[in-house]
Amino acid sequence: MARIRLITERTDDLTPAQLEVYDKVAASRGSMIRPFEVLAHVPGLAGPLSEVGAGIRYAGGLSDHDRELTILTAAVVHGCDFEWQSHRAIALEAGVRPEALEHLRGGAAELTPDEALVVGFVKELCATSTLSEATFTAAADHLGEAGVVELATVVGYYTLLAFVMGAVDAC
Repeated sequence: MARIRLITERTDDLTPAQLEVYDKVAASRGSMIRPFEVLAHVPGLAGPLSEVGAGIRYAGGLSDHDRELTILTAAVVHGCDFEWQSHRAIALEAGVRPEALEHLRGGAAELTPDEALVVGFVKELCATSTLSEATFTAAADHLGEAGVVELATVVGYYTLLAFVMGAVDAC
């Protein structure tokens, strides 16, 4: 159970700014979703973060496969089951192999070299807040400089969501 009230529906006690965030998130995502049920307590941050999330999901250059594998790896690293459950089916639809998902959850399945690059990048960045020269070079060779920046941005965004939800036991 979350430590704070999750803003799951439009109620009379919400401020105008919270209502605006609620409506914006529900319209763009089909319903109010957990990270924004928490973030709506701070509407000045929730609105811009919603736009960043939409940009990450729909305007970036990473393949859907790499983006979703990145999101699920961050979810596992940060112990955020909500993100795992929210993105697992999306990842499979994007071509992430079930074996890669098994590996992320501690199974014995092997990763392909491309999967290992993405998973290793996420784990290293989350653990150290930086990348070794070898990881950076491998990622830049595979994804280009813009891809490295975008991959790090996806990691940062989903880490932020996991931290916000985790702080209030909403992961």
